[in-house]
Amino acid sequence: MKKIKARWDITQNWQYLFPFLGVALLFLTAYMIARRFLHLFELNNSIWEWPFTLGSSVLLYYVMLRFFLWCFKKLSNKWIVEQRWEMIAIFIVFAVTGSLSGKLAGPLTEIIGLKRDLVSGWLYWTARILLIFPIYQVLLICFGWLFGQFKFFWDFEKKMLKRMGLGFLIP
Repeated sequence: MKKIKARWDITQNWQYLFPFLGVALLFLTAYMIARRFLHLFELNNSIWEWPFTLGSSVLLYYVMLRFFLWCFKKLSNKWIVEQRWEMIAIFIVFAVTGSLSGKLAGPLTEIIGLKRDLVSGWLYWTARILLIFPIYQVLLICFGWLFGQFKFFWDFEKKMLKRMGLGFLIP
């Protein structure tokens, strides 16, 4: 625990939540990807199902962990945060926001009357992708606030919208 505390600049016990949540979510992601590969290679319901799933989950976990630690190192100069554990919170917010905005765009596309079966694929997917953008912006701020990183994500939003020529939307 002392190593984790020192590595991630943890000063209070509740901050341990972020490294442990990061590890748990990373393993869950590795497991879900491994299950997708299992079905892709048609190994489900065979003798190789669990050895393949566990082996690929561990391998994917290791590869993704190394990648994210490399990202932390590269982004530590670019993203100014007070403590290193905040980087984990920021990564979690980006992951949850991206996934959730993609999931919510489907039902919203159907609510506005563009059902996948009834309209052209070009129209459906264009509308869905265009809906993802505002959903993502709102969710990024909301989840940033929930994870205690509102200031970081508010500054991130302002910078992103200005770069896209939409700076007039921000007061």
